[in-house]
Amino acid sequence: MTIITTSARTNVGTQHPELYSTLASMAEASDQAALAEGISPLLLELVKIRVSQINGCAYCLRIHTADSLAKGETPERLAVLPAWRETQYFDAQEGAALGLAEYITGIKDSHAHAGLYEAAAEQLTPGQLSALIWVAISINSFNRVAISSSYKVAPGRQR
Repeated sequence: MTIITTSARTNVGTQHPELYSTLASMAEASDQAALAEGISPLLLELVKIRVSQINGCAYCLRIHTADSLAKGETPERLAVLPAWRETQYFDAQEGAALGLAEYITGIKDSHAHAGLYEAAAEQLTPGQLSALIWVAISINSFNRVAISSSYKVAPGRQR
């Protein structure tokens, strides 16, 4: 299915650059908090990719997939990420972080999926939980900026 937009969309990041800058600062602070809590750079990228998969954000998927590969992630793990529960590729901490990211991303169904939070809390410290929630909030926000602004995604075109 091809979706074609017939009118140009307002790029909210360039329309209000101070707000975009604030979001970028929040995202960087959440990454730093997660790293300080012992979350690996690869796991941060996996969380960002998983959230972007759920939201259907091609722009963020392209960025964070490339970033994860540059940091040493394997194509094989990225290929099975949408079905991570059905694999043995991800350790307990990674599974907890991915489940937590799915919980935050699908917050409208939070009552039905509250067990995702509790399962994450069994594997992650309170500091890791908090930092990863902020990472998920940040990438969800960037997904919404990119999608609502209709960021273009074409082969060979980066950031």
